[in-house]
Amino acid sequence: MRTLCWLTLALLLPGCGERGSAPAQPPTPYVLVLGTAQDAGFPQIGADHRLARRARRDPTLRRHVASLLICDPRDGKRWLIDATPDLPAQVETARGHPVTRKPPGPRPPLFEGIFLTHAHMGHYSGLLHLGREAYGANRVPVYGSPKMVDFLENNAPWSLLVRLGNIELIPLGVGEGRQLQPELTIRTLAVPHRAEFTDTYGFIVEGPERSLLYIPDIDKWELWDRRIEDVLKDVDYALLDGTFYADGEIPGRSMADIPHPFIEESMRRLAPLPASERAKVYFTHLNHTNTAGDPNGAAAARVRRAGFHIAYDGLILGL
Repeated sequence: MRTLCWLTLALLLPGCGERGSAPAQPPTPYVLVLGTAQDAGFPQIGADHRLARRARRDPTLRRHVASLLICDPRDGKRWLIDATPDLPAQVETARGHPVTRKPPGPRPPLFEGIFLTHAHMGHYSGLLHLGREAYGANRVPVYGSPKMVDFLENNAPWSLLVRLGNIELIPLGVGEGRQLQPELTIRTLAVPHRAEFTDTYGFIVEGPERSLLYIPDIDKWELWDRRIEDVLKDVDYALLDGTFYADGEIPGRSMADIPHPFIEESMRRLAPLPASERAKVYFTHLNHTNTAGDPNGAAAARVRRAGFHIAYDGLILGL
């Protein structure tokens, strides 16, 4: 009942359901979507297709790399999930979130902590902006899997951030959680994804009233050791891997080399679920070729008709 009430309310609150005017900040913990694009952003380097050309002409169509900001207006604290190549712009997007934030000192901490999913370029390369050439952060806690922590600690240039005290690495095991605030926690989920350097985590964020699942990258749902349908039952929102809409959308490359569940596949799999379950799903991490990234396009319309959502930069989801 709680979920249904919130989903009904979301239709009435700007920014909580579909793309609209600037949303008001909730008075309780919430998540701000800082980006919804695949690792290389949108438009992507060198792309010359119709969607990319439109986005270069119209800045409102551009999307930052997938990332979330967890905000607690009760005392102004906030935490980042994934440090992307777009971190400087995303810090500006996050300015004033939450409205109660009043960090001390001439060089205040940008975040109370950063949680990393894995070591692909769009998810951790933004840490470089915390170094002495840029912000010069002071011991920002950075959480990741033990393999993620080991990778950062033992590979340059990330190891310099550790040695100079810009970041402090904290390993989290599978299923391990952290209490960020009273009634605000985050815990890890291991998901199968290309492991060239590290393994991959998803996260579940639990607030006073609602919870959110975040899995921007997974190889295929059927390769996971659990059913996504079962995980959906226990959360109120699910921001899921929507990298590609359909097979064959990248000319000249085998999509088997970059496995993700196509949005078409996910919608077919989840179609038997009740409407209230499907309405929890927001597809994110959209590649530049993904036509569902055009909010006025046919693919996005099909997603909405099927009862799902396409996440967008600036979306607010209350916890």
